[in-house]
Amino acid sequence: MAILSKIRDRSMFLILIVGLALFAFVLDPSSIQQFFSTSKINAIGEVNGEEIDREEFARQVENYRSQNGGRVSQMQAVNAVWTGMVGEKVFQDQLEKAGIVVGEKDIWDAMVSLNEIQNSPLFKNEAGLFDEEKLKEYIANMKDDADAGNPQAWTSWLATEKSIKQNLEREAYTSLVRAGLGASLKEGERDYLFNNTKMDAQFVYVPYASIPDSLGSVSRDEIQAYLKNNKKRFKAEAGRSLKYVKFDIVPSESDDAETKQTVENFINDREEYSNAAKTTVKIAGLKNATDYEAFLSENKSDLGIDNGYKFKNQVYAEVSDEIFNSEVGIVVGPYKQNGYYKISKVVETIQLPDSVKSSHIIVPFAGTTRSTSTKTKEQARKTIDSVFALVKNNKSKFTSIADEINSDGTKGKGGDIGWVRKDQAFSASFDKDFANFIYKNKKGSIDIVETAFGFHIIRIDDQTKYEKAVKLATFARLIEASEETENIIFEQAETFNAMLAEGKDINEVAEENKYIVQSAMDLKALSEVIPGLGAQRQMVTWAFNEEREKGDSKRFDIDVNGKRGYAVTVLSNIYTEDGISFSSDLLTGVRKELIEKKKAGLIEKKMTGSSLEEIAKNSGVTVRSASSVSLSSPLLSGVGNEPAVVGAMSTIKINEISDKISGEKGVFVVKVTKRDAPVELENYDSFRKKIITEYQGRGNQVYKVLEETADINDNRARFF
Repeated sequence: MAILSKIRDRSMFLILIVGLALFAFVLDPSSIQQFFSTSKINAIGEVNGEEIDREEFARQVENYRSQNGGRVSQMQAVNAVWTGMVGEKVFQDQLEKAGIVVGEKDIWDAMVSLNEIQNSPLFKNEAGLFDEEKLKEYIANMKDDADAGNPQAWTSWLATEKSIKQNLEREAYTSLVRAGLGASLKEGERDYLFNNTKMDAQFVYVPYASIPDSLGSVSRDEIQAYLKNNKKRFKAEAGRSLKYVKFDIVPSESDDAETKQTVENFINDREEYSNAAKTTVKIAGLKNATDYEAFLSENKSDLGIDNGYKFKNQVYAEVSDEIFNSEVGIVVGPYKQNGYYKISKVVETIQLPDSVKSSHIIVPFAGTTRSTSTKTKEQARKTIDSVFALVKNNKSKFTSIADEINSDGTKGKGGDIGWVRKDQAFSASFDKDFANFIYKNKKGSIDIVETAFGFHIIRIDDQTKYEKAVKLATFARLIEASEETENIIFEQAETFNAMLAEGKDINEVAEENKYIVQSAMDLKALSEVIPGLGAQRQMVTWAFNEEREKGDSKRFDIDVNGKRGYAVTVLSNIYTEDGISFSSDLLTGVRKELIEKKKAGLIEKKMTGSSLEEIAKNSGVTVRSASSVSLSSPLLSGVGNEPAVVGAMSTIKINEISDKISGEKGVFVVKVTKRDAPVELENYDSFRKKIITEYQGRGNQVYKVLEETADINDNRARFF
């Protein structure tokens, strides 16, 4: 049923493509090839008239995802690669004009100076020093591997070289820009005087808060008109809004009961007919099993073996009492936990500490984990035996020999491993032989233990209090929706979508069926995340299809954090690039600005009079005073930070009443009564340098300026 629906969803698209192909062939058989090979189809975008090839872009996206181990989504990779390629092309023209050329030696010198290269053991000689020849050999081997059909490492290396080159070019260009930014001593003097002149003033201040918001309210049309009149500040961008209802594929009560019964059937032995043996055979249940890893594997447990030991507070609370009161061999369950039905057999009970502090001396041999030793196992055994004879009763000797021969992180620490918690010791990342010794022997024990890393002399230095722990063998089965349940949920989603396709309102239909309607507002063409659903790029792509109209609906297969379901979606609004897209952040900021402007107008009408006292009286406030105010500290007593007002004070004539000034917190009228210039200095070089530093700091913004002035055509949304 679900597959047939998907075919129906794509039928119009298939008909369109077939029709286009036939029509093009009748006119000219080559026209269909020309249509699909035009530069517009193959270009992911343009920067200053230079195309970004679609295939090359796709390759770089895949390389980026591969380098990040698949930890980034496709759209995250798309955006990262786009930023890099646009930056490369934006800078390229400027680099050519500036005559900046980065040679191979520059790239090599920058590469070998990287900490990752200098400190890598791959490129060090016998003396532990960086060896440039080893790096060259490593690169040559990567090239050979690429020629042999394994290009991944070589491709990554070339990307690193390219990145280094780009960084060198951009740093050179930015340095040239910084070098051109300077200031004179006169500018330094002016900056010193301007920022340190102290001013006394009287002022009338009427806060915006004195006017109720209701009197300064703004309509949606006013906001739209304001945005259109300020296009440079608010760049319009196409947007879409969606409404949707989510249908989760969840197990029914009968699915739950069936899973519970299935798990229960694995407790005891059972008989099944064997096609291979042509007879009925007995299959051991968990109760009589002895090889638990094989049992879980052969019976397809949805959770693997856990060889760790659990204290009571680490066992599921609903069954912890029963488990800790059971003898070895008892099976507890079935019980439900975290979406699984489980049965657990008590395999072992033991008294264990929670943490152990230990020290070791290690002698690796050829073939052991992370070992570069050339010793044979027999040679290593002789060495460890002789060392053990020296240190087993001598702590100071243990410490000195550990510092001398250990090659791991305990060298220089007397072989001290430190405290290791039980869960860490019995995890997959810790050696099981080492863990068994330090946890199953008493404080003060010392002996030779062979592990995957070689021979150790292990000494148990301290342990926390012992308490009872258990080892469990747990068989688990995920509680999943049956095919019958999935079909029912699918039919619900399809029926809902059919009603919307008939023109019915999503809110009304949802209310009738007790569904919850959710919204995704102001999506952009390159958006990926749908609120409440996570990454659902296919929904955004559908919404931005040129044929899509407001009110269109569609059912989508979704996966949210590993949980499958359907989302029936309605395109609730379309914003074109010529229109205005109302994001919540944009509305909040613009509305506040317009409300304050309206309030300022209402306040200014009251602020009339020929003197400050008269203006204050007509405004219902009092005249205030400010003393020793400067541009470097634009604080007005009782008001706060008001840079625009103090800036105006620095230019108006003494004892003249200013025009009305709209500040951060209200409307002001100011009269400067005194202006004291700072003490003249013999030299203003420090202030000149301060200006230069500020200018050169802005040099880092050069790319943003170049990007804003570049002619960039972005077609990413058509392909991803």
